[in-house]
Amino acid sequence: MMTLLSQFATPVLALPRVAKRAVVLAVDASLCVVTVWLAFYLRLGEFVPLSGAPVWAVVGSLAFAIPIFVVSGFYRAIFRYSGLPAMVAVARAMMIYGLLFASVFTAMGITGVPRTVGLIQPLLLLFMVGTSRALARVWLGGLYQSHLQRAALPQALIYGAGNAGRQLAAAMANSHEMRVVGFLDDDDRLHGHVLNGLPIYSPGDLAGIQLEFRVTDVLMALPSVSRQRRNGILSMLAPHRLAVRTLPGLSDLATGRVTMADVRELDIDDLLGREPVQPNGLLLNRNTHGKAVLVTGAGGSIGSELCRQIIKTQPRQLLLVEMSEFALYQIHQELQAAVLDADVELVPLLASVCDEVRMHEIMDTWRPNTVYHAAAYKHVPLVEHNPAEGVRNNVWGTKVCAEAAARNGVQNFVLISTDKAVRPTNIMGATKRLAEMVLQALAQLKPAAVAKSGYPNHRTCFSMVRFGNVLGSSGSVVPLFREQIKNGGPITLTHTDITRYFMTIPEAAQLVIQAGAMGSGGDVFVLDMGQAVRIYDLAVRMVELTGFTVRDEAYPDGDIEIKVTGLRPGEKLYEELLIGDDPKPTQHSRIMKAHDEFLPWPLLQEQLQALGLVLGVNDVPVIRGMLQQLVQGYEPSGEVVDWVHLAQAREANARDLG
Repeated sequence: MMTLLSQFATPVLALPRVAKRAVVLAVDASLCVVTVWLAFYLRLGEFVPLSGAPVWAVVGSLAFAIPIFVVSGFYRAIFRYSGLPAMVAVARAMMIYGLLFASVFTAMGITGVPRTVGLIQPLLLLFMVGTSRALARVWLGGLYQSHLQRAALPQALIYGAGNAGRQLAAAMANSHEMRVVGFLDDDDRLHGHVLNGLPIYSPGDLAGIQLEFRVTDVLMALPSVSRQRRNGILSMLAPHRLAVRTLPGLSDLATGRVTMADVRELDIDDLLGREPVQPNGLLLNRNTHGKAVLVTGAGGSIGSELCRQIIKTQPRQLLLVEMSEFALYQIHQELQAAVLDADVELVPLLASVCDEVRMHEIMDTWRPNTVYHAAAYKHVPLVEHNPAEGVRNNVWGTKVCAEAAARNGVQNFVLISTDKAVRPTNIMGATKRLAEMVLQALAQLKPAAVAKSGYPNHRTCFSMVRFGNVLGSSGSVVPLFREQIKNGGPITLTHTDITRYFMTIPEAAQLVIQAGAMGSGGDVFVLDMGQAVRIYDLAVRMVELTGFTVRDEAYPDGDIEIKVTGLRPGEKLYEELLIGDDPKPTQHSRIMKAHDEFLPWPLLQEQLQALGLVLGVNDVPVIRGMLQQLVQGYEPSGEVVDWVHLAQAREANARDLG
């Protein structure tokens, strides 16, 4: 019964306000008539027809009651005030009504109308009107409040009236986050139709729809659409100041069912402007399937994604080497959940890649087939302020791991490098290029030199993969910009013309694995990163797709300001991927091979030993000078900014002045 009443209440609440007022006014008028009739019955003991003299009582009741009810505000807020305030208002109005009605029909008297009717009818009407308001609250109150709350929610449109869109609309039917008011779809055959109670509109009508429904959000339910088409839709939505959220791709919707949990903020990887190439399964599995694999820096953004991709190839063992206890715990827990049904042994190992004894112990114990060396300090300004540690971790860490791999017969060793290694202007880039040179030199050792080198088991194939920024990594601007937008700005940008290459973390990890599988020794692989992205344009696009506008000279009333702070120590306006100009193609369309000069191992060893002595005393100017000699194209972009060096210099100056 209650369900039936609730179903009937919904269309009542959906009536226009004028119609609802008319309905309640008609109910009150009916109550006036009924209570007059009942008053005659209570006085005379029998029902009398409302004709002749009794009609005057009906007319008098209506003439007094309706104007008093209107003036008392009975019809301005019908359901909202149907609690105690409504009862007080009803009592006050009925007191006035009772005095007027009794004055006419009791004090003055009307022929044919008993005087007691003037007293009985107001009491009956008070009871009836009060009861009607109480019933309205019980019947409609909860639904009305729910209706008000849903009307106050952000209004959203779902872009895509396909299967995913229908499932999303159904999942959001009772959502407390936002209210779906319709669909947008490119198919003109669907325009004007209704799907599950929601109208389907043309995207060309968006401006009018947005104005009519106060739409603030668009949910893109297009999991199978191409990236090019997605970019076209986003460009069309950008001028409308709408917050855009999206569903993941079909590959991520593994269950086939769409829920509210699947809706996520629009990632900027949706704006890369190119379609990701499907990975080559043969290359992905060659060095990992059924083998023991070791990943250094396993808790970092690149290292952890490498682990996720490697797990999918079903290795025999996956060794997770990480210096941060918390990061190691996190990735180990995540991977354990992912391999519940797979026969993969996970081994979490706390270790510093600079610890020669520990790294040799690990590789000697498990004898991994493949090592992916992702452990490195990558944040340019931080490494610039701590150069000795940057050199120690990035160069010595690579050297220690590579030598441990050579001693213990590791078959493949892949270094994760960076585009900042090309003609670097910062310590981080120079150290990564020097790390590449270490592997190139080790890879070129001749059999006789191998015997003298102390690596009798050396048959390791060393290779390195160089690429640019990955979206969503710990050092990426994307999470920083998103947090700044969330906080209302400003977005901090170092230069309006700065550009960077971007790639998604999963795509980069897959390409790293595939590139490593093509190595023959000393190869420098370069990933095709597509077109460089202007960071200012990226920031503007992120602001627009969050539903805000950029505040600048042209739009001083915009929402988010973009503040230019100036280039940081060691930062370049643009990055390169190649040192030379003659990249060679490989069997993968997105992977090229570079040919860069390097020093032979005996000479490089001597230089590294000298560099190690300088590191021990933290002589930063000499460290930078030696890096300039070793790394082709390294040109420091500013003065020494090492914190320790600067503090020591201030103390020395203070002593001299004192």
